[in-house]
Amino acid sequence: MNLSDIHTGVQGAKKTKRLGRGKGTGQGKTAGRGHKGQGSRAGCSRSPVFEGGQFPLARRVPKRGFNNKFALEVRTVNVQLLDDLFEAGEDVTPEVLAVQGIVSGRYDVLKILGDGDLVTKLRVSAHRFSKTAREKIEAAGGECVVLPGVAPVGKNKMGAQK
Repeated sequence: MNLSDIHTGVQGAKKTKRLGRGKGTGQGKTAGRGHKGQGSRAGCSRSPVFEGGQFPLARRVPKRGFNNKFALEVRTVNVQLLDDLFEAGEDVTPEVLAVQGIVSGRYDVLKILGDGDLVTKLRVSAHRFSKTAREKIEAAGGECVVLPGVAPVGKNKMGAQK
């Protein structure tokens, strides 16, 4: 490496192009705007997706499904899995499930579902419980603890009934 190579490829702030400053600059007369028409006038701006009248890419690509950006991200766990993994008398919380790798990633609601059998007495904490899950946990002598912080099912964000 030579001392003269230190600044190779390094560029400072780029100077703005000075438009309409005479024929000799190469950007005089129409200043790169072409001749007449809407595009030559001040205040003309096009949509960033405008493709010169060509059918736009955003409309050419097929769209499928439905995306609700307000929907809560729900993770589910079945009681059968809880029966297999936990001993009698243990507390089952979202944190414990995350440590064991049963639920992962970012989510808003943890819901316990009633698929399978539960014979182990557990104290289960979650945001929501299905009807059958609640019945099975309580039938095994366990307890269902509803965690706060999420609107109940059947109500929208404003608290009105759906």
